[in-house]
Amino acid sequence: MQATETELMLKGYGLTTAEFFYRMPDHIHVLNSFVWQEYDLAPDHPRLFKFVDFWQREIDGPLHSVRFSHRKMLSDGQWRHVTGEFTLH
Repeated sequence: MQATETELMLKGYGLTTAEFFYRMPDHIHVLNSFVWQEYDLAPDHPRLFKFVDFWQREIDGPLHSVRFSHRKMLSDGQWRHVTGEFTLH
């Protein structure tokens, strides 16, 4: 069963965005880009490095460079468990 985005954020995951620059297989002087986003754990970024390994193993376009950023969407103290809600008129 896949974890929801909220569950991942509560476990410390943040949104990692990576831009891959790669060379076209038939035109080595042409750079193209690909944007990838996934919830990942900083500072090790296991999902990002797993994708880089996949790219190098399976994709014909050799990587030129990778630029990425990471943002933790939810930090300690920002989450409260609410068991009820009152509406005042």
